[in-house]
Amino acid sequence: MHSNDTLTIAGKEFSSRLFVGTGKYQDFSQTRDAIVSSGAEIVTVAIRRTNIGQDKQEANLLDYLSPETFTILPNTAGCYSAKDAIRTCQLARELLDGHKLVKLEVLGDEKTLYPNVVETIKAAEVLIHDGFDVMVYTSDDPIIAKELEQIGCVAVMPLAAPIGSGLGIRNPYNLKLILENANVPIIVDAGVGTASDASIAMELGCDGVLMNTAIAAAKNPILMASAMKHAIIAGREAFLAGRMPRKLYAQASSPIDGTFF
Repeated sequence: MHSNDTLTIAGKEFSSRLFVGTGKYQDFSQTRDAIVSSGAEIVTVAIRRTNIGQDKQEANLLDYLSPETFTILPNTAGCYSAKDAIRTCQLARELLDGHKLVKLEVLGDEKTLYPNVVETIKAAEVLIHDGFDVMVYTSDDPIIAKELEQIGCVAVMPLAAPIGSGLGIRNPYNLKLILENANVPIIVDAGVGTASDASIAMELGCDGVLMNTAIAAAKNPILMASAMKHAIIAGREAFLAGRMPRKLYAQASSPIDGTFF
């Protein structure tokens, strides 16, 4: 991206608008290689599923992805109550020496992995009061998105489709409503399947895209990570450039006036 087109999250500027997860890879080496290929600067880690120091006998992800190089974004994946999500964020803060930036997600059920917005709001209020900078996974409901912003979340992350589904953006109109009323970054989170999905999200005006399965489950994760990097850049540049208006009828590419014969 252009050097002056940065994304600010909790007061810190980032050049990349692609956020990537660390789950579902063959091993930590492949995780590292894919993330490097993606160009992402913020890397999200499921604290309940990934070892970042909880188990001294197991491989530590942070030996492959240094917090000095990447901004580690602990997330509360696998939590189904505000209580569990709050405890998980507090654990992450201890493991990461006071780290405040977290991704909050409180799920409603195991089948859809849809967010439980009631528990999400409860957890967000407690975490923000406790000094956390909260990026929050939520539904694509514009009212809920605004409520989470007003509570004090530093970024709102509506889903494009259910987690891991790869269905792409199912409701662009709700995303546009969320974007129209937002004063914090809006990051599409969940449902992206391929590069065109990421590009569409950026063309809508979203500030970034978070993904995991779309890269990790690809036949070639390293190559897909690179494709996603370029899709984010292309979509962002198309949004900034402003697309041509849609028209019902054809219009000649070359002007008719002033023709030679």
